[in-house]
Amino acid sequence: MFPIKDSYIAYLKRDHSAIERNPKTVNRICGRLYEMGLDKIYARCSVPKETNRQIGPMFKNWIKRKSLGLEPVALEEFLADDKDAVLDASDNVMKNFAREHLNYHRNKGLDLIARFNGKYVIGEAKFLTDFGGHQNAQFQDAISLLADNQVKAIKVAILDGVLYIPNKSKMHLSVINEYKDYNIMSALVLRNFLYQL
Repeated sequence: MFPIKDSYIAYLKRDHSAIERNPKTVNRICGRLYEMGLDKIYARCSVPKETNRQIGPMFKNWIKRKSLGLEPVALEEFLADDKDAVLDASDNVMKNFAREHLNYHRNKGLDLIARFNGKYVIGEAKFLTDFGGHQNAQFQDAISLLADNQVKAIKVAILDGVLYIPNKSKMHLSVINEYKDYNIMSALVLRNFLYQL
């Protein structure tokens, strides 16, 4: 992690030529780093990613512990028959499988591909820690999967966190009103959902 939060850090990382065009911004950021000192910079660079940034890997690890009642299998075994199965693969392999077999066209990996009672299920897992900003974008990302009518699979948004707390936020209100007919659920009820298909 970069040791300080600053709006320009991501921009400067993506466009290296912007460093030369924005010397005052670079000097401001460097000043903050010098002020911190090497020990504090090292300590902050060593901080683990925020929980909401780790949810995809955490979710896949949870699945690997047979939390859905099945041991996830590699692609070859997943393709070998039509039995209930959960795919154990990288984001890229899952994305490619979904494109080839399920008419999936988004340019991002998936957190879940499974087959229960002969029906394919794809899903994204998000842990939403707050309302607004990046968290709303994460929420909308999951909803856009659900709204994709081209996909030939049951689509699931596995969402946990603040969206279930009753309040007047757009995220909460849209879950109980606008998106109430979509498959939005906590990971805690995902197994029940899959076995009732």
